[in-house]
Amino acid sequence: MSIFLKTIPVKEAIGIAAGIARPLPPEEVPLNEAVGRVLAGDVYPDLDIPGFDRSVVDGYAVVASDTAGAGEAIPSLLTLSATVRMGEGAGSEVRAGHCAYVPTGGAVPPGADAVVMVEDCEVIGDQVLVRRPVGSGENIVRRGEDFSRDRPALRAGRRLRPADCGVLAAIGCSVVPVFPMPRVGVISTGNELVDAREVPGEGRVRDSNGPMIAAYLRTCGCREKTYGIVPDDRGALALALRRALDENDAVLLSGGSSKDERDLTADLIAELGEVLVHGIAISPGKPTIIGRCGKKPVIGLPGHPASALVVLDTVARPLLRALCGEETRIRPMILAVLAENIPSARGREDYIRVRLDGGRAVPLFGKSGLLNTLAESDGMVRVPAGSEGLEAGTTVEVVLW
Repeated sequence: MSIFLKTIPVKEAIGIAAGIARPLPPEEVPLNEAVGRVLAGDVYPDLDIPGFDRSVVDGYAVVASDTAGAGEAIPSLLTLSATVRMGEGAGSEVRAGHCAYVPTGGAVPPGADAVVMVEDCEVIGDQVLVRRPVGSGENIVRRGEDFSRDRPALRAGRRLRPADCGVLAAIGCSVVPVFPMPRVGVISTGNELVDAREVPGEGRVRDSNGPMIAAYLRTCGCREKTYGIVPDDRGALALALRRALDENDAVLLSGGSSKDERDLTADLIAELGEVLVHGIAISPGKPTIIGRCGKKPVIGLPGHPASALVVLDTVARPLLRALCGEETRIRPMILAVLAENIPSARGREDYIRVRLDGGRAVPLFGKSGLLNTLAESDGMVRVPAGSEGLEAGTTVEVVLW
């Protein structure tokens, strides 16, 4: 079957890629195994946090109106009537004209509506001189102010960070509902490729894309399964692709996506399923293939390393996140001033590797087959499809790798 390359806009390609990915059925894991996983459901606290009005400073719980007008010259004079200890209840009510000592994190007694820091007080016997006024609610975290039982503490689609695991522990979630880590097969194609452990002969190069793609998948929360190097042979590639589809939730192929008579990848995807996209108006990465075999996404990446990484980061990342069940989130980026002009052609989006130098973004121009621009770059600058380039001195957004 002949597949003809026809480019579509990057935004449309991203929508198609993300639209064919579905997360796997949820599972439950112990809390100590949850970091890096994606929540499969909203998680609610089993109680209000904190479960009591809590002081955020070492100080004296007071009726705020008792401190009105207090100052260095004329402090408010209050009677110390109680001491609250950590891990114990709030004790008796604080009445007007009285106060109670409360440590940081301690329970604020009923009747008190503020806490004065010890630095602003002086104790003389059972009297406390307050030298600064406080407002109602000052230095107090109210019951349920951190997390309330009627609101989710964390929502589905969130990739859990270490801080989130602390939240889960605090709200009593010791078993966490998460999406499984999807398995993604990685196939490198090309008669010219040899393994990284080999010394390439004339006309041969080491396969850099396979290890790069596998490493990228790990950063996206996926489990990679590599199938080595497959020659440009229809039977061998068909066998590898069928096996990868059987054993994984998605497949990424590197190489074999160009528009020529050897376009085995597009032919085989069409034979086993359907080709949805063959050609994206992006540079580098134009001959990218997006397909689906059964319910499993398949992406044919260009063979040149820079092209492959740009497409991975721009088009495949949304697909991989959708496969993980992860909510869409803003990519990490910083603003920088462009150090040199970037020329571009209308009708395509250009992604230029840049190196950050202080507040400047220095373009790293080079052919898509070169690896040195990837190693030296910190991220990419996007040139919109309707633009003829960007001028030096322009403030640009650098999407970080």
